[in-house]
Amino acid sequence: MKLRCISCGATPASAAQDFRCTVCGDLLEFFFPGSTPDALSFDAATLKSLWLNRRTSLDAQDHSGVWRFRELLPCIPNPEAHVITLREGNTPLYRLPRCACAVGVENLHAKHQGMNPTASFKDTGMTVAASSAHQGGFRWVACASTGNTSASMAAYAARGNMRSLVLIPDGQISWGKLSQSLDYGALTCQLRTDFDGCVRILSELVRQKPVYLLNSVNPYRIEGQKTAAIELMEQLAWEPPDHIIVPGGNLGNSSAIGKALLEMRELKLISRLPKLSIIQAQAANPFYRSVREFGGEKLEPMTADTLATAIRIGNPASWKKALRVLQATGGEVEQVSEVEIAAAKAEIGADGIGCEPASAVTFAGLKKLRRSGFVKSGEAVVLILTGHLLKDPDFTIKFHRGDLFRGTPDSAEAAQAKHLQRAPVVLDANLGAVIAALDAAERNS
Repeated sequence: MKLRCISCGATPASAAQDFRCTVCGDLLEFFFPGSTPDALSFDAATLKSLWLNRRTSLDAQDHSGVWRFRELLPCIPNPEAHVITLREGNTPLYRLPRCACAVGVENLHAKHQGMNPTASFKDTGMTVAASSAHQGGFRWVACASTGNTSASMAAYAARGNMRSLVLIPDGQISWGKLSQSLDYGALTCQLRTDFDGCVRILSELVRQKPVYLLNSVNPYRIEGQKTAAIELMEQLAWEPPDHIIVPGGNLGNSSAIGKALLEMRELKLISRLPKLSIIQAQAANPFYRSVREFGGEKLEPMTADTLATAIRIGNPASWKKALRVLQATGGEVEQVSEVEIAAAKAEIGADGIGCEPASAVTFAGLKKLRRSGFVKSGEAVVLILTGHLLKDPDFTIKFHRGDLFRGTPDSAEAAQAKHLQRAPVVLDANLGAVIAALDAAERNS
């Protein structure tokens, strides 16, 4: 695989410290030499068999749901010495019967990337990018983060005996996520700015110090994250769903999944492309506005403000890549309100599958796509859940207690979701009170 600029097409032999094209300043991506990935010396059937057989291997790389698909990843020389893995990937595909019934589709699944080692999808990209840093001899790695990236980077840096620097916006991330980077030994700096301000500081830093950048502008991250789509197709016996729905924050994940779909079609691993749709929070919707207002010709940064902190990003770095994926697959972009996110999160939870708020935009978006007719009742849909429920437990507790929107402009709308709230019941310590509560719950079920 070689590097190429997504805008001017320049093909540098190696990447600059900030992973930007030295000709035009845009992002870099990996591509297969030759006109298509058919340059690989494997046919589709051979690849499928090889990847499946590795599931029973004792090799450390094969235990990873990322490195198991290494034929489609950048090469890391001397992998025994440099590949850093925590057995990432291998995440479950769950059926969501109650959600399917509620939204009126027959076939609804969730690919839960929150079941990765540090409880978010970031691990699948971080294993590849951190391994690249280790192979390059870097002592320090760094990221700007809304929480999940910092947790993942700190864990992989610790595992690879590297130091990690985290820049986070002060007061704008979940303490559950921050606690992870602290426990994994990161130098954690809370800056008095937003996520995009942290990115600006980090971009200047890596040009002045020997620090390896591990945000999603790093193309190694995208390559690792694309394996979620490969694993998903394997779980579906290589029969693509009609729709894949992804949360939209910095847009690296939607770009990665779309890139994998296009490569798999070129390799004849799948016969057709699913429609990949991207959902943003209404208060953090620069990509939605770019597509709807400007036809994708430009993106106007904004000050993002959403309780779904993982996607509280006003100037997404990978928007051009995401636009290309959206157009190539015939997908849609949609926005959802804060209350719609909270309600969708509770509905996913009622299927026994917990997720963080940013993940729930997928189901909230699916509701809108069903109402518009873009998703039909008989079509197969897969939601990508990006983070674990326990990434932001305060959100969940406040919602079920009825406190999440109290005193805010959203309080009236939130009343419509009251039936989804399941607050704890405080009772006297006697059997009769418990039986009465049980009987009341039965009557109301």
